[in-house]
Amino acid sequence: MEGGRIIPLAKPKVGSAGVTGTWRVFRPVVDTVKCVKCGLCWLYCPEVAIEPGDDGRPRILYDYCKGCGICANECPVKAIKMVKE
Repeated sequence: MEGGRIIPLAKPKVGSAGVTGTWRVFRPVVDTVKCVKCGLCWLYCPEVAIEPGDDGRPRILYDYCKGCGICANECPVKAIKMVKE
């Protein structure tokens, strides 16, 4: 809650299709030096394909990543690149 207001926050869930990583053509790769651990990639991921690692940096779950590139587009420091499979 912020100032007494409720702020809605959606959390990604595992899709009903199960493992969907084989669908992608591009995969996200995180540059751990550039990453500032902001969590925006996790927040915007439409699948359950990103989770915080032990060091706070994003860990890509390639079994569920469809390669949409939203994480790379939303990263404020451009620490995620989409690489052709």
